[in-house]
Amino acid sequence: MALERTLFGSVLFLACFWASAQAPEKIAVANEGGIRDRWVLAPGASLPVPAYPNAYKASGVEVCVAIGYVLNADGTTSDFSLLKSWSADEPVLHRDEYWSTFAADASAALARWKFAPRPDVAEAKPVYTVATFLFGAKNATELRRKCAIPSLSTRLVELRYDAKAGRKMAFAGVFDRLALDPGMVTRVDQQRRNDAIAERQAIQRPRPKP
Repeated sequence: MALERTLFGSVLFLACFWASAQAPEKIAVANEGGIRDRWVLAPGASLPVPAYPNAYKASGVEVCVAIGYVLNADGTTSDFSLLKSWSADEPVLHRDEYWSTFAADASAALARWKFAPRPDVAEAKPVYTVATFLFGAKNATELRRKCAIPSLSTRLVELRYDAKAGRKMAFAGVFDRLALDPGMVTRVDQQRRNDAIAERQAIQRPRPKP
């Protein structure tokens, strides 16, 4: 019996070890500009920015988009997602097409970015971060504030539970790979539940008679 328990424990340990070894390492999350301590531009690389989309160039209004992306261990970028956006004149109709156009052009520019790890970095690891792109900026500082994301981790969790965030592109496939604080995920989830309950109660509350 003791031998069986020993063998069972050994098998269980090996199974857990194998599962742990096979699980992909979580990707760290860094706010915009937070990769500077580990990454620099690759030699000869630049940071191209998108032109104003031809389809909306006639209006020329100020627009900004914040695009989340994975900076891979080899310095390339991928998994682009629209995380936040603002327009001085957002159209009433065809909003998804409108934002998809700006997001796609920004993502195409971002796909050409190339980084290299700093010389003192022993092992380059992927990181999830965000870049803000401006279109038709008249006051770049003010426009950039419209799409600022003070806490990228919080924004990602909020979008995870946002049923209307259909513009987030590849975000859904990336979320489970990110190293997010489980406590924060729980808090945001609970807050959304509380908000939903409060909204339902407000709707069901009888109105005072005139």
